[in-house]
Amino acid sequence: MLRLPQFEYLAPRSLDEATSVLAENKSRATVVAGGTDLFPNMKRRQQEPPIVIGLRGVASLREIDAFDGGLHLGATVTLHDVSTNRVVAEIFPALAVAAGLVSTPPLRRMGTLGGNLCLDTRCTYYDQNYHWRKSIDFCLKKDGAICWVAPNSRRCWAVSSSDTAPVAVALRARLNLVSASGRRSVEAGDFFRDDGIDYLARRPDEILASIELPFLDGWQMTYAKLRRRGSFDFPILGVAAAVKLTDGVVEEARLVLGAVGSSPVDQSALARPLVGSKPSFEAIQAVAAEAYKGARPLDNTDLNYAWRKKMTRVYVERALARVCHVLIPRNDE
Repeated sequence: MLRLPQFEYLAPRSLDEATSVLAENKSRATVVAGGTDLFPNMKRRQQEPPIVIGLRGVASLREIDAFDGGLHLGATVTLHDVSTNRVVAEIFPALAVAAGLVSTPPLRRMGTLGGNLCLDTRCTYYDQNYHWRKSIDFCLKKDGAICWVAPNSRRCWAVSSSDTAPVAVALRARLNLVSASGRRSVEAGDFFRDDGIDYLARRPDEILASIELPFLDGWQMTYAKLRRRGSFDFPILGVAAAVKLTDGVVEEARLVLGAVGSSPVDQSALARPLVGSKPSFEAIQAVAAEAYKGARPLDNTDLNYAWRKKMTRVYVERALARVCHVLIPRNDE
């Protein structure tokens, strides 16, 4: 049985109190909401903070409110509530779908939107217990000096496995960060870093307080997820697609891939050939072919990486066809 290491748990009742406590303890503390990611990591000794600051008692972080121009979601709103909220489902269906595809129903009732956005990067060689990792020598991400995925590399290639992160990037969400020294807002595309270790732009003294999504009138959006088991696993490919259609003509198109790098991969530039015309399956195929070329998954997550690369073409085709209302021709061969 894996046991948690000893730590001190603090339960602030307000965001100001939480940021103050975090500032006082600096690198010795970390924050937790649902704990579905942090506590398993602590059991595997991947993270060993002496102080854990719980955010469940901060009521302001659990709110979902409309504001002039968009929707505000508190960072500790559960994934279950995001996936079942009527307003989210009607206006931002891709986010509702992505949240509803995370893990299992019990974990979605504990896990939070902010926690999923800040999800630790994953790797076959990292997500093992302490003794397994010690037996092969620790990796670059924790306690070691080598990346077992790419031994000659000086960086960590652990993968971003968040379902909601690609959607947040595609929808141009803004993430509001709060610390004892002030507040700042970061666009989702700038929040994630292509580095398996330093994978977030959030400073150690900052708390992700809320997510703001701008209303997107006339947009169609979706999220597609590839995983081994359809009821539980992390994504080994995620595709967030969104297009703005006017009289059947594409005005703007966005395409973001998840689980193929250390951060969501924005490939919206590849979808530009769709803009300015009525989409056809042939045009969508051309975009999917370019996305296939740009997807470079490594052998550090589930299933064969070459097959996962091939699936990029398939899932991009499906996602774009869905949002563009284009039928995929049936292959009877």
